[in-house]
Formats: sequence, structure tokens, C-alpha cells
Amino acid sequence: MSTFQIAGWGSALPEKVVTSAELAVKFGVDEDWIVSRCGIRERRWVEAGQTTASLATDAGRAALDRAGLSGADVAHLIVATATPEQPSPATSAFVHHELGIAGSAHDVNAECAGFVYALIMAAALMRMDPRPILIIGSDTHSLTTNPEDRDLGILVGDGAGAVVLTPGVDEWLLGWDMGADGSRTNSLKVLAGGSRLPTSEQTVRDGLHYAQINGNEIYLNAVRLTIGTVRRTLSSAGVDVADIDVVIPHQANIRIIKSIAEHTGMVQEQLFTNLDRYGNTASASIPIALTEAIESGRVTEGDVVLLAGFGAGMTWASMLLRWGGTKVAA
Repeated sequence: MSTFQIAGWGSALPEKVVTSAELAVKFGVDEDWIVSRCGIRERRWVEAGQTTASLATDAGRAALDRAGLSGADVAHLIVATATPEQPSPATSAFVHHELGIAGSAHDVNAECAGFVYALIMAAALMRMDPRPILIIGSDTHSLTTNPEDRDLGILVGDGAGAVVLTPGVDEWLLGWDMGADGSRTNSLKVLAGGSRLPTSEQTVRDGLHYAQINGNEIYLNAVRLTIGTVRRTLSSAGVDVADIDVVIPHQANIRIIKSIAEHTGMVQEQLFTNLDRYGNTASASIPIALTEAIESGRVTEGDVVLLAGFGAGMTWASMLLRWGGTKVAA
């Protein structure tokens, strides 16, 4: 069986910046209320011609370039998204074509936990098939949010992030956990557009193709479930919270992040956040933050790095890595 290494990383963000000051005027609230409520000062939204697949393609290309690979070298492509290019085929099919990928392609929809889900799946796949795997998280929730929905409108941002896994000699993976609770599907949902409620003139009139959120339920479960997955991952790795160098959480809401940190014993110096500039980019938030942490020098060789995400469903996943790997006994 083969270990893996993260050989490349990259991100893609729209140029359009939407500030909390602008949204404060739109929704009739104070800018300070938005910032204190979610910790976001600005976010990026796509413009005409930009899509989930186009952002994913740009991020994937950047990660491949960093790894010194081309699409033809990729054995498997996994795209994590909850805002697909279209209902069918999968978003990964469009990215597969644009990047000239030779191998397989499929999507993962675990909402905001999707990237870590995909990364765990890729790590398992690498042990069976030790060839390059491209993992991308990409979402454009500005397009699926009701323009008049204040609660979601102040949160969402668009973007994509990607990593490339290649076979490695040293062991990067220290521990992982993933799971779901399907009894909580009503906390964040899009009702129309599937087989349960096909799109019709009536569903469009009723706005049922827009996302709907129960903010209090999301907050309580996000904190509880993320605490649980972090503790299980650390336990499986035999690592204490104090031993973590960098924590990259899903960039959902600063209050959620602070509450998770408080209940798990994390300190501010361990946390890497950028949601103040990008908002909640869903499946893309962790790979965007990881890319920024690497390129800014916040993550360096030998660091113990924790990735932790949660999403609608509810879903959760976490992964603990030794950046650069741990020597494996011959």
C-alpha cells in the first residue's frame, strides 16, 4: 500500500468584492452588526460567465502547476460541491474536459464538509491505486441564495480550492474521522429541483430553488458535531490539542469557530482563518484557507495540521496531517 503527499495546491476567487458595508445598506442593518455576527468584512461573488466549474478548473490548474503535473498525469478527479454546474452531468465532467484529465471523475456532495470528505476518500484510494489524484472544492452559493435573504446573504462567498495528492514515501496521515446525521436534513436545504419536488413554475414563484437555513439549529449542531469529530480524530492519532500547530476549520462563522476552539482547548495562535475576506465559501473554504496558509508560510514542514469541517445533512469530517510526513519504518 502507498502513502501520499500533498504535492500541489491552489485556489481561485472571483474579482468582484462585496463588502459588509454594501450589504448593510441593502438589508437595512449596521455594518458592525454583520461583522460581529459572522466575522465577515467582505466576500467574493461570481460575475457573468463564472461558474462552479470554471472556478474549479482555475484552482485545479493552479494546483497541478504547483505539483509540476498536467491533466494527463491525473488518475482520478474528485470535485466537492453543493452548487453543481448543472443537475447532470457531474461538475467534475466539465473540469475533467477543461484540464485534459485522463482518468476518472466524480463529484462529492457533503455540503461544507465535502472537501475533507473527498480528501479522506482520495487518501484511501491512493493506497489502492498510487497515482496522482486531484481534489477540488468549489461552490458559488451567491447564485443559490435568495437576494432578499439577509441571514444567508451576509454569509456566502464564492471560490474554489484544490490539492494534488501523489504517492509518497513518508506518512502524512495521522488520523481522520467522518460521519453524518441524516435526521437533521431540515437545518439547511434547497427544496426544489430534485425528484422529491421537481422544478416547476410554481416552485420558481415560491422561491423553493433558493437555500433555506435554520441558523440557530446550524450553530448548535455545527459546534457540537465539530467538537466530536475533532476529538475522535485526535484520539485516533494519539495527539493532544496542544500538539497541533495549525487548525484550519471550515470558514463558516467566527462565532462557531471561537466556540469550537473554546470547547476543545484550542488557542487563537493555532487557528488560521480568512473568512473576514472571503466569507463562507462552503466546500471551497478549507482548501482556500490551506492554500493561503501554505503560501504565507503559516504551514511549514513538520507542522501538525488539523482540517475540520461540517455541513448540511448534517455531515462532518476531520483529518490530521503531519506536513511533510513522518518517516515510515522500512
